[in-house]
Amino acid sequence: MPELPEIVTYIDALTARVGGATLEEVRLSSFSLLKTYDPPLEAVSGLAVTGISRLGKRIVVHLDQEIAVVIHLMVAGRLHWRDERPAIPKRYGLASFDFSTGSLLLTEAGTKRRASLHVVREPHGLTALDPGGIEVATATPAEFAAALTAERHTLKRSLSDARFISGIGGAFADEILHRARLSPLAMSTSLDDAEISRLHRAARDVLSEWVEIRKRDVGDGFPEKVTAFHPEMAVHGKFGEPCPVCGSPVQRIVYSSRETNYCPGCQTDGTILRDRSLSRLLKDDWPATLDEL
Repeated sequence: MPELPEIVTYIDALTARVGGATLEEVRLSSFSLLKTYDPPLEAVSGLAVTGISRLGKRIVVHLDQEIAVVIHLMVAGRLHWRDERPAIPKRYGLASFDFSTGSLLLTEAGTKRRASLHVVREPHGLTALDPGGIEVATATPAEFAAALTAERHTLKRSLSDARFISGIGGAFADEILHRARLSPLAMSTSLDDAEISRLHRAARDVLSEWVEIRKRDVGDGFPEKVTAFHPEMAVHGKFGEPCPVCGSPVQRIVYSSRETNYCPGCQTDGTILRDRSLSRLLKDDWPATLDEL
């Protein structure tokens, strides 16, 4: 799922291309994409773009007449820029947003259609879509602590819960927890003040650094190859590879279609966390520590 750094990069690229342009038409190949009916989709045709912003992991295109188009890419949705008005790809194409300066294609890989499009009136329509999480970059230490401990969950889940913290998903939760040297399975309500402060600082620094990395990679182009994996990441997607800090092999916990990556040397005092599927299969043969591994 595109997270805060990818969404910010999309917004910068779109602002350079459609800021002040006219949204001439929105074409849909999948009507299930559209989740609203008032105002109707046709109401956006001919309206000028007044700005592009982020609402959690959503991209908001602000238009004249206080109307906004809100795109949520979910897991597999991606955006593509074309200077000419293209046909919508048959297999993965969902929509084309045709501006006076070019077209923005929305595609979604796989068979599950989770991406969404809302057309709403400002400001109430945007307020209704806002999950409510704090922005890490501007939150005070007290605000971050309150959001993190609002409910008792593992740190991995708390960081990626949009109701409390905005813009973070599984990939950057892994990176933040590694930077903070905290176990992904530690409980949010069990941290002391120093650990919460360390986690806040790690979250702020990691997101800021990765915004710059994504911008550097894209340059003046459009972010066509958005992925949750990157060679510069410390642990996410690096199962079995050496941790760049201590050299221990990166481990993973797999549950359903989700994966958590962590370094046992940096984050769990050498303990190998139990995988919900493989550890049950191996039982006593599951290694409990780095030495046993």
